[in-house]
Amino acid sequence: MTAFSSPRPFVYADHRLACSGVDLAALAEEFGTPLYIYSADAIRERAGMLQAEFATTPHTLCYAVKANSSLAILRMLAGLGCGFDIVSGGELERVRRSSPAALRAVVFSGVGKQTWEIDAALHSEILLFNVESEAELEVLSQRASLAGKTARIALRVNPDVFAETHPYISTGLREHKFGIAIERARQVYRHAATLPGIEPAGVSVHIGSQIRSVEPFAQALQRVRSLVEELRADGLSIRYVDGGGGFGIEYGSQTFDAAASIAAYAAAIRTVIQGLDVHLLLEPGRFLVAQAGALLTRVLYTKQNGAKHFVITDAAMNDLIRPALYQAHHEILPVQEPSPETPGIVVDVVGPVCESGDFFARDRTLPELRAGDLAALLDAGAYGLSLASHYNTRVNPAEVLIDQGQVRLIRRRETLDDLFAPELF
Repeated sequence: MTAFSSPRPFVYADHRLACSGVDLAALAEEFGTPLYIYSADAIRERAGMLQAEFATTPHTLCYAVKANSSLAILRMLAGLGCGFDIVSGGELERVRRSSPAALRAVVFSGVGKQTWEIDAALHSEILLFNVESEAELEVLSQRASLAGKTARIALRVNPDVFAETHPYISTGLREHKFGIAIERARQVYRHAATLPGIEPAGVSVHIGSQIRSVEPFAQALQRVRSLVEELRADGLSIRYVDGGGGFGIEYGSQTFDAAASIAAYAAAIRTVIQGLDVHLLLEPGRFLVAQAGALLTRVLYTKQNGAKHFVITDAAMNDLIRPALYQAHHEILPVQEPSPETPGIVVDVVGPVCESGDFFARDRTLPELRAGDLAALLDAGAYGLSLASHYNTRVNPAEVLIDQGQVRLIRRRETLDDLFAPELF
């Protein structure tokens, strides 16, 4: 396991920003910018932390594919023994293409599963459907019966637990679209047990994303534990508890202690489920990949409007939308290390997209950046390219994976021909 002195693998070496010993300026020269860069070593380190903390608990890490759906990263995680949490038929196909054997360790979440997606998951014999409504349960029963299959299910229960996070990624309250109210769950399970093609096998909960306190997880799982005990009293064989994902990181911190944070998280969960005799499913996404990635960009221009200073980069909101969508903070480092005497300047770092919302930082104090300089937006390994778009008819960046100092292109840069290929006129 690689030991990093900071929460991120991006550090200065010989006055140039590097990832696992590889000079980012050299990557820009070879692959161009914008460019997503990921450290395989850092991803392995984070997966190892979680697996070590739950070593005494029967468990499977079902990586949340939506966080970063690169086939190369999925294949690597499957090789580390991970399963996968998916929310679409497309993500199911990504698992199939990266590691067919891992299909048996897939949990299928999401409030709007289409019949073709359900059929594909049934034929793939996935581990578990996380059912989010009574209507979905009926459709799943019909599709399973038609296919001659049995669908193992867990109801995703809504425990009405508040988690302090951005409102767009909070999912555990009554007013959210996700899950079934925990007060109704016992009744719904009783009905599920009578449906053809349905095997109630677990209980699922997911209260949100980017949660940095362990208490909400413990509260939610305590309510799940009580429900499991009630369901077993009803004669149901509940073997799985899916604790969801959502454990967060510190985007702005250079001193984030990932090992200590995950130890506290794991201890809280182990305490709640102790003696329950279940197989624990966890759905980490951001924690595994966010700080392993960065978006490398080149400064196109600088300008001043009145008192405002702008740094305009070749990366834009279509490449990394988190600052615009969530008002998220990403550290920005120049690739050439500034001297300690270099004065800072207050700037907005913006992209070329024709929207005022196209920014990466506002009123941020940074070392002076000039046209042609390279900069890295850190902690971009999660919800970066997976949330990218082609807005303004911009092509998606390339991706490279650095594994023990070896660089591998895992996604080529798109071309305009790629963009226009599906269109008919």
